[in-house]
Amino acid sequence: MTLSTKLYDEAVRLFPGGVNSPVRAWRNVGGTPLFLVRGRGATVTDADGKTYCDLIGSWGAAIAGHAHPRVVQAVQQAAAAGLGFGAPTTGEIELGRAIREAMPAIERLRMVTSGTEAVMSAVRVARAFTKRPTILKFAGCYHGHSDGMLVRAGSGPMTFALPDSAGVPESVTMHTVVADYNAADQVRAYVAAKASELAAVIVEPVAANMGVVPPQPGFLMALREATRACGALLIFDEVITGFRLGRGGAQGRFAIEPDLTCLGKIIGGGLPVGAFGGRADVMEQLAPVGPVYQAGTLAGNPVTMAAGRETLALLDAAAYAHLETLGAKMAAGLETILARHRVAGCVQRVGSMLTLFLGIERAATLTDVERLDRARFRAFFFGMLERGFYLPPSPFEAMFLSLAHGEEDVDEFLSAAEDVLRHTPHGAGA
Repeated sequence: MTLSTKLYDEAVRLFPGGVNSPVRAWRNVGGTPLFLVRGRGATVTDADGKTYCDLIGSWGAAIAGHAHPRVVQAVQQAAAAGLGFGAPTTGEIELGRAIREAMPAIERLRMVTSGTEAVMSAVRVARAFTKRPTILKFAGCYHGHSDGMLVRAGSGPMTFALPDSAGVPESVTMHTVVADYNAADQVRAYVAAKASELAAVIVEPVAANMGVVPPQPGFLMALREATRACGALLIFDEVITGFRLGRGGAQGRFAIEPDLTCLGKIIGGGLPVGAFGGRADVMEQLAPVGPVYQAGTLAGNPVTMAAGRETLALLDAAAYAHLETLGAKMAAGLETILARHRVAGCVQRVGSMLTLFLGIERAATLTDVERLDRARFRAFFFGMLERGFYLPPSPFEAMFLSLAHGEEDVDEFLSAAEDVLRHTPHGAGA
């Protein structure tokens, strides 16, 4: 029995399912999750001493790699001065300034402690500013686990969305409607029918929680035009894409300015963090200057601010060029392997995040993604794990590259992937 297995046996007696976030339990692939004890650069090491090339990267947060010396030093210096005060600090100003300089659409912002909290707060502000109740989201886009966002596709955007989780009353989600991702026509239809009820449209500008699904040409601009025309707000959930797809995030990459932006992950340098911000007139709805209440004892924690500030300082043009090169090489290599061995699948990439979808030829909507071959992915996941690559334990997640990865890591990944797919060219069965 491995030490990870023994630790998991103990963990299930402490935590529901043995984990503190569901995807960590490996329910999409089976087996026992690894317990990690150390991360260095592009690698992680488990409790049994085995080291893996890490392509999860703390679900995208570790863009600099694990334990980057400059980030660690910044954290140590901040911690030595005090772990937290519940009062304003200079670190908040420094990180806030860096975010605003990178994303000009964020005229004012507020720090929080998670992406879920950022979205929950942004939605509340949008409703207060517009004095309207309804939020339109897209099937397959995840915006945290606040009650109103735990919905997915119902029977189209004209109907109320049913809760995706027990414990969420239908009355809470009755003001959330759902459209298909990349279906701008559905948004236009809703706006035409019920514009006076729509407070905001919220979207992952690049969907990354059903695997990587890029926006089709014109989709994001259609959302910008539709919301502007009816007086609703456009919210970009850039918890994953913010500072991942470039200095200006997805909004910079696609040249679309949202009214509100939600951030997380990278801006904390690997520590718990969230932030939301946008137009000054919208953000001034927040207390203490406005009527919308939002607070957080640990918001703007000085240690987190230091880690985030130092991480953003690492992300210059050369860093993004490196990430783009690695992502392009990995995607092209996987596509070649699929074609060479006649494996049904597709690779979808934006920048340094990508997904290998096995069993489907394209993924533009959640309906497309749900047709993927789960058994084949399970075989791929464990085959890669045996060869020393730590991948997301779900076919509905993205792989993330970091500054610590090099071309040799990509070469070794592709060699391992070809070996695995060559031996299971028709999948692992039903």
